[in-house]
Amino acid sequence: MATNKINEKRVEHNKSKKTAKILKGMACNIFKHVFFFIRTYVELIIDMIFAFIWDGERQAVPDLEARHGILTESAVELARRIRNKTLKSEELVRACVERIQAVNPVLNAVVDQRFEEALKEAQEIDKQIQSGLPDKYFEERPFLGVPFTAKDSHAVRGLVHSLGIAARAHVRASDDAECVRLLRAAGALPVAVTNVPEINKWQESRSMVIGQTRNPYHTGRTVGGSSGGEGALHAALASPISLCSDIGGSTRMPAFYCGLFALNPTAGHTSLKGSALRSGLDPTMASIGFMSKHPEDLAPLTKVVAGDKAKHLNLDRVVDLKNVKVYYVESAQDLRVSPVSKELREAMNKVVAKLSAEGRATASLPQPYYHAGFDHMFALWKHAMTNETEDFPRMLTDNKGVAHGLTELGKKLIGTSQYTIAAILKLLDEQVLPPVNAAWAEKLTASMVDELTTVLGDSGVLLFPSAPAVAPYHYSLLLRPFNFAYWGVLNALKFPAAQVPLGLNPDGIPLGIQVVAAPRQDALCLAVAQHLNEHFGGYRPPCTILH
Repeated sequence: MATNKINEKRVEHNKSKKTAKILKGMACNIFKHVFFFIRTYVELIIDMIFAFIWDGERQAVPDLEARHGILTESAVELARRIRNKTLKSEELVRACVERIQAVNPVLNAVVDQRFEEALKEAQEIDKQIQSGLPDKYFEERPFLGVPFTAKDSHAVRGLVHSLGIAARAHVRASDDAECVRLLRAAGALPVAVTNVPEINKWQESRSMVIGQTRNPYHTGRTVGGSSGGEGALHAALASPISLCSDIGGSTRMPAFYCGLFALNPTAGHTSLKGSALRSGLDPTMASIGFMSKHPEDLAPLTKVVAGDKAKHLNLDRVVDLKNVKVYYVESAQDLRVSPVSKELREAMNKVVAKLSAEGRATASLPQPYYHAGFDHMFALWKHAMTNETEDFPRMLTDNKGVAHGLTELGKKLIGTSQYTIAAILKLLDEQVLPPVNAAWAEKLTASMVDELTTVLGDSGVLLFPSAPAVAPYHYSLLLRPFNFAYWGVLNALKFPAAQVPLGLNPDGIPLGIQVVAAPRQDALCLAVAQHLNEHFGGYRPPCTILH
């Protein structure tokens, strides 16, 4: 009898615990719904205020002249034409230089340039091609004669290498970063370096070196960070190849805000030596990547900067979409991050509906997916950053001291700080706010990696929001400092992700989503990106292309 009573009490206790857990879960869900409902209207008020400030500042990007029409073509096609002698490298470089000179007064993207040197190098390439070169020479240099630009955090020999900080405003690189060296070895020609936020750590490309870079679709809005100068120039048809890097969305964010395709490849397959002062030996969740108007550029360019590790990415894999499983996340529930806007939810739903309507176009109908880790995207990224070797407070001083957030905040209030308010907020986050619980973050991240790797396998992709909203107005992200987390969480997982444009909203601002795959399944991301390009129109220029 006594044993039965004990068992009954245990059953009752377990029932009570289960009921309490259910009620707690319901209460949390109700709180989240109420919180996000209220926050949605707060966001609308914020946007109305910033729209009043910035909509009147909107400035048009110059139209693309007919003589510069070659700048609409992909880097792959431009290289083919140079190889086949239907286009001279000098002609292409000159068009690139002239276009940069036309749009940069509007965009403020260029930190330093080597126009004359690039033109001389192009002329030499044209002479070599005219005299005759063997096929192997072209095979080893797949982008021979094609100009490129690089974000300022990549060292380009002879050019300013400021990383966006005042202490390095006049420092010039003595050698090339490894990714720049590999692009040069592939025949490409550097023409300029472009603006980044301090040490690549903010959602806008605003620095104390050249100021703020503006979005070609609406100059009152951000281009994103940290490869924002690249996004601005490429979208404005001024750079055939844009060399970027990504540790928290730094390639994909500007691509989204500027209506471009991008690939952040599986972490660990590209060298960051010479980028942001890295040695190249330190483990990192960052990757070298590219953005482009044309998805066909991304695989061959990634193979160049992956070097000997390119074979592990299997980028030449032929993907049959009929064998691809599709999953999607419409919106995450991270309380730090703004709710996903209606227009971006609708954009996601259009993609899901299109893939569903195609029936046998994919292996199965798109299925919703979720993991509790998406409730903590920023926290997981913040913890992952503690495993990086970069020391942000020291790097802000060019490694000559340590910047202190509270001190710099005081200086900012009286106008004497040499850092932007965004950099100071980053300092405060590192030095004042409590760290993320390491054991919890690592356990949750490992759970996400294991489950998503199993779910996606070698034939699945996850459609994922790019951000809560289209390109925000300048400075408004200071009120939304965690909104990059939709990109950052994928860095923490070290998964490959492609950014895909989905046309423009009624105000002419780019829409888009991310396509995610399991590690080393980058080809799946690109195959789906190409498919969506064909059905949703891909890149739309921010200006008129004259004929």
